[in-house]
Amino acid sequence: MTGASSGQVREATPMDAAAIARIHVETWQSAYAGLVPDGYLAGMSISRQAAWWRELIGRRRGERVLVALDAAGAVVGFGSCGRARHAGESASPPWRGEIYSLYVHPDAQEQGHGRALLIALIEELAAKGYTDAGLWMLAGNPTRFFYERMGGQAQAEREERFAGVWLPEVAYVWPDLFSWLAQVKQRQKRGE
Repeated sequence: MTGASSGQVREATPMDAAAIARIHVETWQSAYAGLVPDGYLAGMSISRQAAWWRELIGRRRGERVLVALDAAGAVVGFGSCGRARHAGESASPPWRGEIYSLYVHPDAQEQGHGRALLIALIEELAAKGYTDAGLWMLAGNPTRFFYERMGGQAQAEREERFAGVWLPEVAYVWPDLFSWLAQVKQRQKRGE
């Protein structure tokens, strides 16, 4: 379990699915307005997302899902990670571990939850033996600056077809998870 400035990070359980789904939908509708087609965002369903997350968490196949809790114990963010998707394919990413998702509810952002989740996800990947990791995100997403502050290096671009349109994406990469974690631990000791 990893600490955040106002809470903790722990492994998700199927009981967290409704909270994760609410965060998923509300964060997408907030962060991706103007980037993703409005019809797609308006059609997102918390109940459908909850069923999807409940099933994914219950399967426990390679993908790890973590949740961030506020000081009162409420789920305010979530993230997931595992083996790089499409690994071994001709267009596979140049990293082995991947952060699939990392979302903090808009009302709980700028409180250390995203940082705590990212650290915990990278710790999970390093514990599984991955030496590097990356993530794909929409190029227009303003949270990309968070990943830059956290040492992610913009390394690749692509266009992905989603909801009937082509969306530009950028990949952020951490090429040496163990060195990155050591630096993070040193900064934490110094209180930075």
